[in-house]
Amino acid sequence: MKNKILSALFALPLLLSLPALAIELDDAKQKGYVGEQTDGYLGIVKSAPEVPELVQDVNAKRKAKYQELAQKNGISLAQVEALAGKKAVEKTAPGHYILLDGQWVKK
Repeated sequence: MKNKILSALFALPLLLSLPALAIELDDAKQKGYVGEQTDGYLGIVKSAPEVPELVQDVNAKRKAKYQELAQKNGISLAQVEALAGKKAVEKTAPGHYILLDGQWVKK
């Protein structure tokens, strides 16, 4: 079943690069405004005008996808979030932020 979930998470890179209304996710990551968290969601590293809206939008879309994957695979939302978070942290580009032990660090 874990392989099934991991296969479903191949769609995760698409979720990780969802465009926002005013600022693009890639730009926000590059500028150090946002980073990946181990719970599968985006977090705010430092605020800028469009950042809260971006994070809210991306996280809402991620959660919807995670819920769909959890239901489809008969597992909990928390399990999908944990797997997605692990994959997101692993795929984070060098120089971008990740949240580890409550601290934002550059990968």
